This record gives sequence, structure tokens and C-alpha cells, in this order.
Amino acid sequence: MALGSVLVKLGMLSTSDHASVVSMNLFVALLCACIVIGHLLEENRWMNESITALAIGVCTGVVILLTTRGKSSHILVFSEDLFFIYLLPPIIFNAGFQVKKKQFFRNFTTIVLFGAVGTLISFGIIATGAKQFFKRLNMVSLDIGDYLAIGAIFSATDSVCTLQVLNQDETPLLYSLVFGEGVVNDATSVVLFNAIQSFDLSHINSSIALQFIGNFFYLFVSSTMLGVVTGLLSAYIIKKLYFGRHSTDREVALMILMAYLSYMLAELFYLSGILTVFFCGIVMSHYTWHNVTESSRVTTKHAFATLSFIAEIFIFLYVGMDALDIEKWRFVSDSPGTSIAVSSVLVSLILVGRAAFVFPLSFLTNLTKKSPNDKIGIKQQVTIWWAGLMRGAVSIALAYNQFTRSGHTQLHGNAIMITSTITIVLFSTVVFGLMTKPLVRILLPSPKHLSSIVSSEPSSPKSFFAPLLENGQGSEVDMACTSIPRPSSLRMLFTSPTHTVHYYWRKFDDAFMRPVFGGRGFVPFVPGSPTERSVHPW
Repeated sequence: MALGSVLVKLGMLSTSDHASVVSMNLFVALLCACIVIGHLLEENRWMNESITALAIGVCTGVVILLTTRGKSSHILVFSEDLFFIYLLPPIIFNAGFQVKKKQFFRNFTTIVLFGAVGTLISFGIIATGAKQFFKRLNMVSLDIGDYLAIGAIFSATDSVCTLQVLNQDETPLLYSLVFGEGVVNDATSVVLFNAIQSFDLSHINSSIALQFIGNFFYLFVSSTMLGVVTGLLSAYIIKKLYFGRHSTDREVALMILMAYLSYMLAELFYLSGILTVFFCGIVMSHYTWHNVTESSRVTTKHAFATLSFIAEIFIFLYVGMDALDIEKWRFVSDSPGTSIAVSSVLVSLILVGRAAFVFPLSFLTNLTKKSPNDKIGIKQQVTIWWAGLMRGAVSIALAYNQFTRSGHTQLHGNAIMITSTITIVLFSTVVFGLMTKPLVRILLPSPKHLSSIVSSEPSSPKSFFAPLLENGQGSEVDMACTSIPRPSSLRMLFTSPTHTVHYYWRKFDDAFMRPVFGGRGFVPFVPGSPTERSVHPW
């Protein structure tokens, strides 16, 4: 009998393992399909890779739902750990690794103003509005902590669709603002969410409010410093030991592992892993990347971009499949009107909360700008407002974290919030995402003379010959392509010294940081190193 029970357990285990293998096979096949279909629709006026993956996920969910006779719609169970530990780090790190630092730090004040202060304004409007309107919808199971969490969840933007149609060379100011604000916004939302969960907000007084604000700024500053320190440590180790003399594989492995270590250290110390890994990516691209061999540069550039690309498709594909999860919708089937009303209220609050800071903060920013080229025009303001209306995987992960218990939604109010979050992500990604390309083309028509010059040079980060990190941080491909003509207006924009954060940082960097940590122009002279090859070309 004992032997029989063991055999039965082994049989169940093998069946479970086989089901997991089948699920992974199907999911990998769907990822391949997303890549192929996304490539075929690259020039489509309406579609982009995010919407393609979302649509394939929904269609797959329908097929699975019909196959299992309404029992299930997905092949993998959503886990916040899967998202925050494995999928989010490569996306955020690559964002920091490929950012054009000169544009980013030239507009650093505006980016922080939009990404941090703007997110706090949006957070306040969404949380207050939700509290006022939800009471009229009989959402009595939510407390003050839930309403604050709703503000943090729906203030997290997803500007992937907009970034896919903006050109870094044609609209460098707008691209850097949308890109930088998106990353800082996600980090601010997650830090806010973590601060909310760490406090008992049932009885708010002035002392708790001050502690909350202090905890928020502590998380923000500490997370940033941890990322900077980890990035500098990787640069110093590779500069001093120069692994490339023996093995470029060690260089690549060390860079990847140090990047991931920065994120896990932040999670270990209850900090914001998004901020940490983002600034680690910026520091690594500025110092570490220039201290490795040429082959390691090409390898790391494409490895980070590929990992980020796969993770993004994975997330959108799963969100599409999870939208049809029967368990969640069964809880709200008796009150579909309430669910629709909640979703409508939240979409309206997102629209209002976004407009409440984009246009006023843009006006304030323009007052400090002397050059007309640096001011944010009304068409650019509308584009920035539109870019932040979409909600994505960060919102879904935070909603699951707040409104589920052990992977299950057991309360009616919580179930409504989960289904409403999924509805808003689908609606905003599809509806707002479909209209992004036409809107950008109407508001920001690309100048013909500029597009012709830019198109003659390799500017796409997806191309092997295109430097992922331009303007003072290019790869060996930059050095080999210095004769390529560039638009004079862009050259003036990137090279003219201005008294900004970037100007003072560059002086400090050249005097103190690069001699210690390496970087372009300060790589140690070692036989076989990039320095030696650039000094003694073939």
C-alpha cells in the first residue's frame, strides 16, 4: 500500500511536470508568433508590438477558454514575484543603459518635475476622486489605505506605445521628456505604493503624514544611491582587473550579474528596485561599458536590448490572456454595472489627473527657459499628456499585490478592482495605443529635410551598426563612423555648452570620476584593450 501511494504521487508529479512543459512550449510558441506578426506589422499605421502581443494574448485566452469549457483562460498563473523579480529588471535596466544621457540630464529638472511631482499630483487626484465616487457606488469594503493604493496603482504610466513612434533624432527634447518621465513615474508609483503598505493609514495624523513623506524621500534617495554605487563598483572592478585579457565572457557575465545584483539588493533592503537598476544602467553605460573589450560592448548592448524586448512581449501577452480569467469575472458577474462604472470613473480620473500636472508644469518650465527651442509647445504638451494615459503591467502587478490574497480574489470589492484594472489596461493600451501613431503624425509631422538627412545615417537602436549610446558614449561603431554627416541643428543642440545640470556634471566627471572609474577617454592602456586598438588601428 505504501509503495502504491508513492507510485500514485510520482504519477501525479510527472503529470504536473508534463503539463508545465506543455504550457511553456505553448507560451514560447506564442512569443515567437508575437515577434513574427509584430515584424510584419512594423509599418502599419495603427498597430505596434504592445497591441499585437495583447491581441494575441486575448485570442489565445478565448481558445483556451473554449478548449477547457470555461474552466480556465491562461496557461501560467500570474505572480507578482515573476513580474517584479524576473521581468521588470531587464526592461528598466535597458532603459537606463540606452538612454541618451546628455538629453536626459539637460532636461533632468523637467523630467523630475513631471515624473515625481506630477505623479504625486495625479496620485492625489485619483485617490481623492476614487474615494468620493466609489462611496456612491456602494464600494464599502475599501478603506483609506485601499484608496491611496488605487491612486498609486493608476498613476503608474506605460509610455511604450508612444516611445515606439517617437524619433530620438527628430524630436530629442520630446523623446527625452516622455522617456525619462515614464521611468521616474514608474519608480515614484512603486515607492509610493511601498510607503503606503508600510504604514497603518487607518488613523492619519500629522505625525504619520510626516513619517510617510520622510519615508518616501528616504526610499527615493537611497534607491538612487544604491544603483549609482553598484554601477561604479562594477566599473572599478572591470577597469582594475580587465577581464578581457583572458575572457570576454567573464566581462559580459559580470556586467549582467552586477546589474541584476543592484536590483536584488534594493529588494533585500526594501528599497525601490526600479530606481536602483535604472541608475545602475546609466552609470554602467557611462563607465563600465567603455572599460570592456569591443566584442563585449557589442554583446552586452544586444543582450540587454534582447532581454528587455522579450520581457515586454511576455508581459503584454500574459496581460491579454489574464483578461479572461473566469475566477475574477465570476465574482463581479452579479454587478456588471458597478464594474463598468468603476472602470469609467477611473479612466476619467486618469485623464483629469494627467492633465492637471502636464499643462501647468509645462507652463512653469517654459518660464525658466530662455531659448525657444527648449520650450515645450502646446502640441508637445498634448503628446506628453497622451503618452501617459496608457496603463500597463506595473499597474496590474500593484493591483494584484494590493487586492489579492495568496493569488485569489476573495472579496467582492477586491474582485471589482482587479477586473477594473485589467479592463483599464486593455482599454487604454488598445484605444489610446491605436490612436498614438496618427496623433503623433498630425501633431508632430517630421520635417522632410531633417528626415532625409537622418534616414541616411544608421539611427535605429535595433540596427547592429547603430550606436545604442550616442553623444559622448558611443561604441566602437561610433568611432568608425565619425564621417557621417549630421544635421547642423542637432549638432548645435548636442555640442553647445549650456549652464545646465549636464554642463556642471561634465566638468566634475572629467576632473574626478573618469580618472578613477574609467569611461570613454580614460580606459587603461592594456595590450588587446579598446585603448590599444584605437591608438594602433589595423
